[in-house]
Amino acid sequence: MKVVVLDGFLAGYGTGGLPLDPARFAVEWYDDTPPGQIAARIGDAEAVFTNRAPLTAETFAACPCLRFAGTFGTGYNMIDLEAARRAGVTVRNVPSYSTMAVAQSTISLLLSIACATPEHARYVREGRWVSPTDPQVAGRRMFELAGRTLGVIGYGEIGRAVAKTAAALGMEVLACRRRPAPGDGTARMVPLGELLAKSDVVSIHCPLTDETRGMVDAEMISRMKPGAVLLNTARGAILNERDVADALDSGRLYMAGLDVLSEEPPAPGHPLAFHPRVICTPHVSWMPVETRERLLRLAAENLTRFAAQGEL
Repeated sequence: MKVVVLDGFLAGYGTGGLPLDPARFAVEWYDDTPPGQIAARIGDAEAVFTNRAPLTAETFAACPCLRFAGTFGTGYNMIDLEAARRAGVTVRNVPSYSTMAVAQSTISLLLSIACATPEHARYVREGRWVSPTDPQVAGRRMFELAGRTLGVIGYGEIGRAVAKTAAALGMEVLACRRRPAPGDGTARMVPLGELLAKSDVVSIHCPLTDETRGMVDAEMISRMKPGAVLLNTARGAILNERDVADALDSGRLYMAGLDVLSEEPPAPGHPLAFHPRVICTPHVSWMPVETRERLLRLAAENLTRFAAQGEL
């Protein structure tokens, strides 16, 4: 069975690759594929894997042999799901593979902000070790997390993992989600308005949907505590990035820690990527080698299971 991997570099680097039985699956692996070459590279393949390469209605129309499309990730946003359904292509993602890695990255961003780690590391590189009267420490707000409140918007597996870690650091945790759910002993479930009003730190962990696109805008920010910290390791387009930048400029938000942007990589002049009150990492929270090995194993299991059911 012919299998094409369109853009496997990020998922596969430093791993053993996609663990499929070579006696059953002939894999063509591409580190990256320009949009104009996607259909040609899929060709007569019956299965394809994508990380960020888009699979559009035109792709499915041009690749009639295709029966399976797998993602190297949790999201489906790179695939036209309705077009896949019409073409008879089954789509499978890999949920839950990166829960702890993304939670770890989220807390890392928060700790970097609370401890002003990037600034202090830069001071040392510049030969500016702190003296007893150096204003660089007094003038840069550092704060303890213990006793402060974290608000988690989107209380799925990653949100719960972030909540547990924050609670271990002594934070009170509030959470809200679209579908009402009881608390779990870590977070207290509250309405969104209460969460925004009481949280010193707001962390976004909901999926990107029509409902959540641009959700964090000037109106929502106006309901947050003045000087709150905003974290987003979910999807960049959940933020109205111009509104967030304006809030950082005015001091309404203290800082933001981001691993995702609406445009990746960002263009010059992006309102948040280069903002002095933002710590931005390049969508790497899912990239520890153990996490990616798990991702590839689960993606391979998706295809193997699908093939074993006689659907290919």
